Amino acid sequence: MQGRAKFIFVTGGVMSGLGKGIVSSSIAKLMQLSGKKVSCVKIDPYLNYDAGTMNPVAHGEVFVTEDGGECDMDIGNYERFLNQNMLKTHNITTAQVYSKVIEAERRGEYLGACVQIIPHVTNEIKDAIKRIAASEALEIVVVEVGGTVGDIESLPFLEALRQMRLEEGSDSVMFVHVTLAPSLEVVGEQKTKPTQHSVQELRRIGIQPDMLAVRCKKELEPDVRKKISSFSNVELKDVISCHDAASVLEVPRMLHSQGVVEEIFRKLGMPAQLSRSEEWSEWDRIVESTKSAGGHVRIAMVGKYVKLADSYVSVNHALRHAGSKIGRLVDIDWIDSEELNGNLERLASYDGIIVPGGFGERGAEGIINTANFARERNIPYLGICFGFQLAAVAFARGACGLQDANTTEINPQTKNPVIDLLPEQKGVSNKGATLRLGAHEIEVSQGSLAGGIYRSDRISKRHRHRYELNQKYIGEFSDKGMVFTGFSDGRRRAEILEIPGHRFYVAVQYHPEFNSRPGHPEEVFEAFVKASVQK
Repeated sequence: MQGRAKFIFVTGGVMSGLGKGIVSSSIAKLMQLSGKKVSCVKIDPYLNYDAGTMNPVAHGEVFVTEDGGECDMDIGNYERFLNQNMLKTHNITTAQVYSKVIEAERRGEYLGACVQIIPHVTNEIKDAIKRIAASEALEIVVVEVGGTVGDIESLPFLEALRQMRLEEGSDSVMFVHVTLAPSLEVVGEQKTKPTQHSVQELRRIGIQPDMLAVRCKKELEPDVRKKISSFSNVELKDVISCHDAASVLEVPRMLHSQGVVEEIFRKLGMPAQLSRSEEWSEWDRIVESTKSAGGHVRIAMVGKYVKLADSYVSVNHALRHAGSKIGRLVDIDWIDSEELNGNLERLASYDGIIVPGGFGERGAEGIINTANFARERNIPYLGICFGFQLAAVAFARGACGLQDANTTEINPQTKNPVIDLLPEQKGVSNKGATLRLGAHEIEVSQGSLAGGIYRSDRISKRHRHRYELNQKYIGEFSDKGMVFTGFSDGRRRAEILEIPGHRFYVAVQYHPEFNSRPGHPEEVFEAFVKASVQK
């Protein structure tokens, strides 16, 4: 009979961006490789209800789940490491928690009580985590707390987790704290003070970490490890070196080699269990495929948010998944579409061009010119969402002679609205969670390039868009050589375009990157990288 779930809480200190998401994903992967039913939860203490309205340059990409959640990018890490889909409930925010509490208060569920952070908000946080464990019959839940210890927004969440340890018992809850041991080039030694202060701050609010995952450039030195153990009250064997690796996929093996699995089982009162050798073999094979390569392929990623690589993190991973599958290392150059006008020739040196998603006018003309350049120079092109829409605009202008063609997102007065607002969006004023979101079924034309790529006449892919192709232009496009080979919602929405005879010119309205996994690249990415390799 299934026992109560165990909880592993991953917190972070010193600074953001240390890699809590990778540590959380890696711990969950180790539990999965040990035969446990495990999943991950991301707590984001910000007041946004979800990540949908956030600027990708400031916060990283918005990851879309199958059920239409606009979530933090770490949800994508979890899906890729565990090779399993997450529900939007796995991303908990302050706004979601407070909304639940306020709604309950309005319904009179607190029986006249004065509603407070403790116990009402903290109880809702605990309940949200436990609901996930119960509804999915999980044995282990890895919960990552966003931000850093000491952030005022995080305090109610950390208090809730402190209470969970008291209520569930120390054999059901453990804390892993991710810290930093920087190396100063001037003196050439690893410094422990940031870790010491971070642990002190965590202990000040009532949480003693059970394990420290210490980020460092090179493997943690023995003397440094001892010093951290002594000052943090964490056993020496529980001070784990998380040094730089060539690939994030190597981190589970790095943690495993330091006895993390055995320590987790011991602390959570679970019988010692060996990792499943056949599953480790498969994971090791996937990791090894990221290293072995028969050469490089150079891809230009032309987008709006290239100042932060995390803006397109799932696209980056999907390209590399595809490269690993065919034995090539994918070198990605991120090019700001705003800086391309008048300098398109720089794209001629690349093996392929990809245009990922985006919104708004800035940089749009650069993308339109990029799509035309790839078509005219016979360079493999893959457009995603915005890259699909502006490829259609580019074709309307460059091949059909409709010089004023545009998307009404950019020019509402255009005489040739090749891309127009979805009909159901015309009365929508709120921006949050009002896009066409989540997985939708798509009919793929057999005999087409897309049909050959997917080897199926029906696929399910995730979406995040507000505008779509105006189908009154399809006939004109077809006459000039662009065909539409994927449709959804009873053929009301065009999903895939391609140009027969071109080396590879495909654009899709959906976001295929969210379905790509290590060892199992999404099909259109694999086809694009293959075409980019072939001269």
